[in-house]
Formats: sequence, C-alpha cells, structure tokens
Amino acid sequence: MKFQLHTFAHPARLLETDCDCLVAGIGGQKPKGLAKAIDQATGGLLTRLQGEGEITGKAGQTLMLQAVAGLKARRLLLVGTDAPASGPAPEPAALARAAARAVAATRAANVVWALGDGDEEAWTHAVLEMQQADYRFDAYRTGEQPAPPPERTLTFATDDAKRHGALRARLEQAQAIAHGMALARDLGNTPPNICTPAHLADAAQALGRDWGLEVEVFDRAAIEALGMHSFLAVAQGSTQEPRLIVLRYQGDKARRAPVALVGKGVTFDSGGISIKPAEAMDEMKYDMCGAASVLGTLRACAEMRLKVNLVGVIVACENMPAGNALKPGDVVRSLSGTTIEVLNTDAEGRLILCDALTYAQRRFEPAETIDIATLTGACVIALGHVRSGLYANDDALGQALLAAGDKLSDPAWRMPLDAAYHESLKSRVADIANIGGRPGGSVTAACFLSRFVQGRWAHLDIAGTAWKSGADKGGTGRPVPLLAQYLIDRAAS
Repeated sequence: MKFQLHTFAHPARLLETDCDCLVAGIGGQKPKGLAKAIDQATGGLLTRLQGEGEITGKAGQTLMLQAVAGLKARRLLLVGTDAPASGPAPEPAALARAAARAVAATRAANVVWALGDGDEEAWTHAVLEMQQADYRFDAYRTGEQPAPPPERTLTFATDDAKRHGALRARLEQAQAIAHGMALARDLGNTPPNICTPAHLADAAQALGRDWGLEVEVFDRAAIEALGMHSFLAVAQGSTQEPRLIVLRYQGDKARRAPVALVGKGVTFDSGGISIKPAEAMDEMKYDMCGAASVLGTLRACAEMRLKVNLVGVIVACENMPAGNALKPGDVVRSLSGTTIEVLNTDAEGRLILCDALTYAQRRFEPAETIDIATLTGACVIALGHVRSGLYANDDALGQALLAAGDKLSDPAWRMPLDAAYHESLKSRVADIANIGGRPGGSVTAACFLSRFVQGRWAHLDIAGTAWKSGADKGGTGRPVPLLAQYLIDRAAS
C-alpha cells in the first residue's frame, strides 16, 4: 500500500477528484464541511439518506454508494462519526477500522481519505487499519483462491500544506509499524510443522540481510556451552532442535546502552508431560508470538531508521511429551545458577525466558529490558482479549509503555508485582518453584521472571491479544504497535 498527501484549499475541490473511492465522515446533525459540500453537489442526497434512516451518523456506521451524480469519485463511502448520547467520543481507530473494512470489500485502488480532517492520530490509524484489513495469509491454500487486494494508494486530503512534512513523517512511521505487524502475523499464522525454531532463525537472518541487522544463531551445543540448562530442559522432549537467536540494531551512538527485547518462541506448546486438552490445541502454534513481535518491532524500527539501539533475544523451541521430556518434579539449574523445581511442564515459557533474561542482561547490559510472551491463560481470564498484561518494576517505564499502547489502540493494563505474591513460588527442594497455583497465575508468573532481572524491566503477557480464535482466527501482530510507539517516543525524548 502507498500513500500520498494532497492539499485542497476547500472541501468542494474533493468532489472534482477522480478516484475509485472517496471516504468522508458524516454526523447525525445537519451536514457540514465536506459532507455539506457533497450534499449540495448531489441535490441533498445526504440529507435524504439521513431522513430515510439509511445512515444516521452513528460512530462506525458505513454506507457505500456507487456512481454518485455530482462526484467524480466512482464510489462514496460515508462513515458515521457521532459520539453516543452518553459515553466517550468515538476512537479514531474504531472509525478507521470501520472505513478500512468497507474499502477492503471493494476493488478500489485509488482511495481519497478525507476522514479525520487532517488529524495526525486519525490518519496514523487509517494506514494501520487499511493494511490490517487488506492482510491475507494464503501461502498454503491450493486451487481457486480469492483475488488478492489491489495495490492501493491512500491519498490523504488536508487543507494545511505547512503540516505536510510532519504528517508524512508520521504516516511513514505508521506504514513501517504495519509492515512489522504483517511480519509478526505471517510468522504466527505459519503452520507449526513449517514454523519451527530453525524457521524462526531463518526469518531472523533474512531480516538481518534485508535491513542491516547483526544476527547470531546458537544451536543446541552452543546453548549448552552457555549454561542455559533451564531453556534446554523444555526443549529436550522435541526432535526439533532449539535455537537462541540474537539480533542487534544500531541506530544510535555505540556507547548508548540498548533496549533489550526478549521474546518467547515456543513454536508449538503441547504442554509437555502436563499435556494440554485437545480442544483448540492447534492454536498453540501461536505460542511463539512473543518472538514474532520482537522480529516485527525490529523490522519496523529499522525501516523507520529510528535513533535507538536495540537488542532482540529470542529463545525458540518446542514443548513436547516424550520419553526424555521434562517431568513434573524435576529440578533444573538456570543460567543464573538459581535452581527451579518444575511442578508443571506447561509453565514452560518462564523456564526459557529466565535464561534469556539472564543472558541479555549479562551480555548487553541494557538500559532496560522488555520481555514479551504468550505466558499465561490466567492473563486471558483477567483481561480478556482487549488489553495485554503489563508488569514493570519501574513506574516511569510502565507508564511510558501504557501511554504508547493507548496512542495506537494496542492497550495494556498495569498489573501488580507485590512481594506477597512471591510466597506461593517457594519450593521445598529448590530455590524456586515454576508455578504458584491457580490464584493470580499471571501475577506469579511475572513474579517468577522478576527474580531473574536487574535494572529497569517490564513484562508483557500477550496470551489474550496475540491472536484471535473463532471465525477470524489468526495472529493480530500485537504488541508491535505498542513496542514501536514506545521506542519512537523514547528516541524523541
């Protein structure tokens, strides 16, 4: 998808624009602005449609009209923008999503987007939502397939030529974020017999070649030599070889400490000996979405040429049952030297992340560390599929991540790390147990990880937000927008 900016001195000039679709907002009151110009040019068409109840102006309502007399546009998409009688104003992301879905259902290639009245936030969402709406994953389909979406060009209409530079820069950022989300979605949607730890390593190396990143890949022997025994304990029941993947993006001065992004890359999670129920187990291919989001964020930052230093550390393996698999009751030694009693092999994400966190901090001495993982079903119970769980040992870091997510409608919710929660992680035979029981399961998982970090640290539990189930099953690309926006804000500070 491409975008461009055009200045229109008066809304009426948009009616003379030759395009496949003109996207315009309409409220429930008397038409004004562009809607008023359209209404006048069409002999009161919008007034009549509102009077007949065809469109009320309710936020997110859409109506697609074809070959409207008085407009050069071949289609006119009206999008309701009114806030409800009681409640908050409609979010720009929701309006952009409604419009994008309506456009995506057409073959309109040249789209003039006048929704948002030149607002930077609204147009950022337009780019993100249009890319999301046009996303397809058909790599493994055979036979007749739906036609791919056309190569679309979004032309954003503004009456302020002085703001072109700032608007263009922000739209370019949005496009880079959308590309990062698409990469994360592709990796998550790839079948687990294809998307193995080696496949993730190949994807990282391709990313390095395309965007100038330094990439290192460690095999089982090298991981063993490092002393990452907790990580290897999870991997030992699978015939797929584990990988430790390290990526470096140098966008700032070499002396500046990097931000470390640590991703959980369990390419299939059966639960191991503590095996999961069969229902929806196919969705456990998405247990590597933390790793996918690290790759997507690095791609977005490299495309933006963001002035920040980043390190990505990905621990990739499968969690499978086998005669040599990790067992409940086993004790493993982490890279930090801490011994861990494994009470449930399905709490494997923390076992691989603890070694990754130790490795990232020892080797790179990051300014801050953020780990991303589809870690607990308990987080889904707590927050559903709307907000990711956010844990942080630093208030400023936690607040900055929350604010970044809110900017791009990739929201998170701050969760507690009270010392009292650590009590349930006590072990009778080792330094720590890998689970603390059902109560507060997402919290105790984060508390477990906190034992392996020093300095500023945050943990994102994306088990409820990394993919969707049901009819529209598939990866979402979250939390690439949150992470990318956080790094944009950080680079600008």
